[in-house]
Amino acid sequence: MNTPHTPHTPHTPHTQRTRRTPRAAITGIGVIAPNGLRADSYWKAVGEGLVVLDEITREGCGHLPLRVAGEVRGFDAAGLIEERFLVQTDRFSHFAMAAAALALDDAGIPRGEPAEPYDIGVVTAAGSGGGEFGQRELQKLWGQGSRYVGPYQSIAWFYAASTGQISIRSGFKGPCGVVASDEAGGLDAVAHAARAVRRGTGAVVVGGAEAPLAPYSMVCQLGYPELSTVEDPARAYRPFTGGACGFVPAEGGAMLVVEDENRARDRGAAVRATVAGHAATFTGASRWERSREGLAHAIRGALDEAGCAPEEIDVVFADALGVPEADRAEALAITDALGEYGAKVPVTAPKTGIGRAYCGAPVLDIAAAVLAMEHNLIPPTPNVFDICHDLDLVMSRARPAEPRTALVLSRGLMGSNAALVVRRGDDSAR
Repeated sequence: MNTPHTPHTPHTPHTQRTRRTPRAAITGIGVIAPNGLRADSYWKAVGEGLVVLDEITREGCGHLPLRVAGEVRGFDAAGLIEERFLVQTDRFSHFAMAAAALALDDAGIPRGEPAEPYDIGVVTAAGSGGGEFGQRELQKLWGQGSRYVGPYQSIAWFYAASTGQISIRSGFKGPCGVVASDEAGGLDAVAHAARAVRRGTGAVVVGGAEAPLAPYSMVCQLGYPELSTVEDPARAYRPFTGGACGFVPAEGGAMLVVEDENRARDRGAAVRATVAGHAATFTGASRWERSREGLAHAIRGALDEAGCAPEEIDVVFADALGVPEADRAEALAITDALGEYGAKVPVTAPKTGIGRAYCGAPVLDIAAAVLAMEHNLIPPTPNVFDICHDLDLVMSRARPAEPRTALVLSRGLMGSNAALVVRRGDDSAR
């Protein structure tokens, strides 16, 4: 992401004016995840290294070879979302809308009819879209006929649905968009939001949420060679170990409020963190050896934009795919980009306790990074005890620390790589 160029005001005999590009601050966090339906409950589970991976219980999935995932249980969409939105949206949008509302509440931004609607935008990242809604309507089409297909089939399955529904529900009319860049799109979306803020937008609601556990969606995923079909939840997803056998999917995700730091401080909001740097590359689908170079390049680019030296990184939130070749490439990319410090910096992957929520996964990692900086604690990597790579992986239990700068990494199955640097806000401790 390139920082927008700030033009200089021409000199006059009497005045010389300058303008500083605003920093993009994270002021709100909303989480809907398998291990927590709010940011505080999510952090409690992450900090304790709680594992919630279990046998998939969603209807119509029992005969499929994918047996283990991270399900969002106890989520009452009807209690959180108005009926008029509920009937026209899929489960993945329900997650995003609920998380967005939590993030707005956390940031202290009122929902509905904002005073300056064109000053707030919405950006989401999505991969699978509304598979459950689409499957249901297609079954009606082939089983009963076209007259039984609901009118919302045309929009509910669409990967852009969450952005549209969040903006409509809250009355936001600022810059809106959808980032479709693989799982790494979660980081790219946040970078896109930060760029919008630096260009003058007041605030952006940004993030990603997925619902990939409907039968149709699961069948589509079975084509990924990286998917784990191990039936034992304790062994199904163990990145960086000799027993790594792929990843397991997860539902849910997170939404953030990213806004102009000066605006946030003026209205009395806590600046929980700032988005300092980002870079992205592409190295091709399942070409994990090549992802070493691509991810290292993204890390260097993110550090460069943040003006951050390698030794300033206090913790790395790893992509942690769980495929031996991919894990090796990531471990080497970290040391390639950070030099000797790459083997010393604490690395963690909280997602091993809940699974990978595709585009939602890296946004959950950003949330965890911000919370880790606030609580002076680096969360552990659940279910991982015997790593076979030269990394200082935080295992078993959380590690007390005072992290002020975090590096979040993400790669997609189709070949995208991204790195994002976030710094602790001056007044972020809560």
